[in-house]
Amino acid sequence: MLHSIKRFFEERVVPEAAPESREHGLQLAAAALMFEIVRADAEVKDEERTVARAAIQSTFGLTKEESDELMRLAEEQSREATSLYEFTHVIDDAFTPEQKKRVVELLWLVAYADAEKHAIEEHLVRRIAGLLHVPHPDFIDAKIRARAESQGTS
Repeated sequence: MLHSIKRFFEERVVPEAAPESREHGLQLAAAALMFEIVRADAEVKDEERTVARAAIQSTFGLTKEESDELMRLAEEQSREATSLYEFTHVIDDAFTPEQKKRVVELLWLVAYADAEKHAIEEHLVRRIAGLLHVPHPDFIDAKIRARAESQGTS
């Protein structure tokens, strides 16, 4: 199992990879992190899946079919992963500080999707933000923006 995940990232997310393969790997890593938030409280809710799928689709400009497939792969990778680092290091190496902040904001949107923010979800978003080297003020700003958006006050 670990070998297949490692091989996936080596084949699809290497610096020398074709731009479309690298982009797909980055999308998959971001989607997998979102699914980590979906399943953080041990209850996978439809609202969380819907928000994650919509975030993926709008952020990466994907079709519904592409976002469905990406979410399926992300769920599979998330369930098989041994640590968050498998996903965060890919994003940390490739994304700009603003893109990383946006990822954290998307994670917050997923956490707020079911109108309940669990402590484990907050802890996980905080850990991911740390692994992405998102400064604390940006972490807080992303949280505030996501909360406002989830409450429809943005």
